[in-house]
Amino acid sequence: MMDVVIGTGKGFFPLESDLIEMAQTKVHRNKRQVTILIIWMILWEVGSESIQYSVLEETESGMFVANLTKDLGLKRGELAERGAQVVFKGNRQHLQLDPQTYDLLLNEKLDREELCGSTEPCVLPFQVLLENPLQFFQAALRLLDINDHAPEFLENEILLKISESSHPGTAFPLKIAQDLDVGSNTVQNYTISTNSYFHLFTLNHSDGRRYPELVLDKALDREEQSELRLTLTALDGGSPPRTGTSQVLVVVLDINDNAPEFAQLLYEVQVPENSPVGSLVITVFATDLDAGTYGELSYSFFQSSNQVIQAFEINAVTGEIRLKKPLDFEEIRSYRLEIEASDGGGLSGKCTIAIEVMDVNDNAPELTMSVLISDIPENTPDTVVAIFGISDPDSGENGKMMCTIQDHLPFFLKLTVENFYTLVTERALDRESQAEYNITITVTDLGTPRLKTQHNITVTVSDVNDNAPAFSQTTYTLRVRENNSPALHIGSVSATDRDSGANAQVTYSLLPPADPQLPLASLVSINADNGQLFALRSLDYEALQAFEFGVRAADRGSPALSSQARVRVLVLDDNDNAPFVLYPPQNGSAPCTELVPRAAEAGYLVTKVVAVDGDSGQNAWLSYQLLKATEPGLFGVWAHNGEVRTARLLSERDAVKHRLVVLVKDNGEPPRSASVTLHVLLVDGFSQPYLPLPEVAAVEARADPLTVYLVVALASVSSLFLFSVLVFVAVRLCRRSRAASAGRCSGPEGHFPGHLVDVSGAGTLSQSYQYEVCLRGGSGTSEFKFLKPIFPNFVGEAAGRDAEENANFTNNFGFT
Repeated sequence: MMDVVIGTGKGFFPLESDLIEMAQTKVHRNKRQVTILIIWMILWEVGSESIQYSVLEETESGMFVANLTKDLGLKRGELAERGAQVVFKGNRQHLQLDPQTYDLLLNEKLDREELCGSTEPCVLPFQVLLENPLQFFQAALRLLDINDHAPEFLENEILLKISESSHPGTAFPLKIAQDLDVGSNTVQNYTISTNSYFHLFTLNHSDGRRYPELVLDKALDREEQSELRLTLTALDGGSPPRTGTSQVLVVVLDINDNAPEFAQLLYEVQVPENSPVGSLVITVFATDLDAGTYGELSYSFFQSSNQVIQAFEINAVTGEIRLKKPLDFEEIRSYRLEIEASDGGGLSGKCTIAIEVMDVNDNAPELTMSVLISDIPENTPDTVVAIFGISDPDSGENGKMMCTIQDHLPFFLKLTVENFYTLVTERALDRESQAEYNITITVTDLGTPRLKTQHNITVTVSDVNDNAPAFSQTTYTLRVRENNSPALHIGSVSATDRDSGANAQVTYSLLPPADPQLPLASLVSINADNGQLFALRSLDYEALQAFEFGVRAADRGSPALSSQARVRVLVLDDNDNAPFVLYPPQNGSAPCTELVPRAAEAGYLVTKVVAVDGDSGQNAWLSYQLLKATEPGLFGVWAHNGEVRTARLLSERDAVKHRLVVLVKDNGEPPRSASVTLHVLLVDGFSQPYLPLPEVAAVEARADPLTVYLVVALASVSSLFLFSVLVFVAVRLCRRSRAASAGRCSGPEGHFPGHLVDVSGAGTLSQSYQYEVCLRGGSGTSEFKFLKPIFPNFVGEAAGRDAEENANFTNNFGFT
């Protein structure tokens, strides 16, 4: 059954806590973030004792050692919540925590002799490490010895030569037995088999070992008995005790007067631990005053331990003691050798050699990593990255250590307790500046030469959503030609996010338009993944020349960050509208007839073709040209304003009726055009300026409203004009009946008042005309005679401009 006790003394002492650091950190592991809220560094009070557990060696693994929760004064479940760990020096884990109860259990079967050798007590220090907040508890595991080894003599037979002249009461030391156990379980007593010559005493060495001495009870007589064979038994203190035996052969010698003597009884020597095998440790020398074989000496180890026999060898003739194997200060720091010099007569002398092993800096420091957080979040200062311990088995300056990391890194080391360090961030890290750090922890001792150990760790800075997506432009201008096909890709917006993972995944969306009347949802759409913009329907420049909207780019972090950009879409005009002729009206009606007096000069304005184009820019630049004419060269069309003028003087030989086809063409690519047909009637007298031909009267009845309005207006004016003419004729006839002379025109007093025709602005006539008419009596005919146009005073300026245009027109057509 396992014996578990708490160490003696004050037992478990409470810790004196000092607040060192407070930090909040998030650790991103397996797409989760673990929050370390507060870090408390706990320092031990100097001189305080640690909790100690005692366990018997060879106890089966998994056995209960202690209720750690109770011993540390913690709440139930707190060890699990705070991620408790048990940390031993080196990489061996002698203890473990029960995953359910967090009781302290043995992790393996422990052998005290293997772990500690002859060192007593056998104490294995360890630390209990708690996180959240960080806290250390010092503890130790003491292995108690059990009697699992029996005493053992190095030789099965001990040869003892005694002179027959030896007196009763003379003591003869015997070689000791070895027992790997310690304390009461090691050799406690020796016995000798029953005989009539000797009895046995068990005595103590200065180092605590027990050794046997054989004491002579009565004188020996070689002639009576030349040798005796005895059994030496060694007993340990176990229960029950274990024993080991060796045979003692006593040879009775003739008289030898002088025993060998050493120059000194105690030799002290220091040997560096790095001394090579075979190197000389010391040479012992003894003298014997006898001559012959009684004066010949041989040297040997006497009552030496197994450790001495394994480490040293002695030359029996010269007394030189040399190394048999390398020494290790960290294992055994000193040896005590008993040397015996024996002469040929069986007498011997003894001396002691005390060998001190000198420490040499032959062990590099060791680093044991307890906690390593290789993935730490950005923007969190004072984050614990690693917790580790350092050790050096050397002693003195050779065992003193210093721990460093590279310069110019945003990390620093903090010493916590008993060579335990924490690696902490010095400031908040920025993943976008540097996403990974390679840290080399260097542990150097202060020995000569200095030895060092390096441990490399890689720390990855995990991303925090601290960067909003950024557009490549604050404003995008896209150009789309009208009449596009639906779902046409018209352009893209692009935003990048300096974060990583989901924090860098950007999604795009449209913002509500500032103008609520803009049907943005039916105009464009955006691909949420790549920012491509599409026109949902065909755009019409004539209906919508440009529009603006906002685009939002948001990442998928938590919380999501976003930014905005403005997009302006310009609809480019396409030459999709042919020119539309406003005047003369077409719309399926019969062409208009323009009346031109034969007396008109070159450059006379016949009419003006008025057309518009729904496009813009050069697509709406119109030009006019005479496509067909009944009599080429008689009429011309001004290319820029559509005015139709006479190209030369009219003559009697010119046909009365003329058909003109005027082509109106825009400047688009390809150009679009429209044509209008004009009918011109050359008249000798006064006539209506607008008179449809009889054959097209029926068509005009079906004209569009504009044409109807124009016809009605002209008809009204013509009716008024005819009525006035009739009144004028009647008046003249009345006067004629009374006149003395016949056939004379009455002169200018017969002016017809007012403007008979006034068409302005729309295109055919840009001036108002007034005709003076007289009726010739006696001719038998009713003819109108164009006398001259009379321009009213209030349109004098316009008449002046028209006269200038007529002059220009005449010049353009080559008239003088």
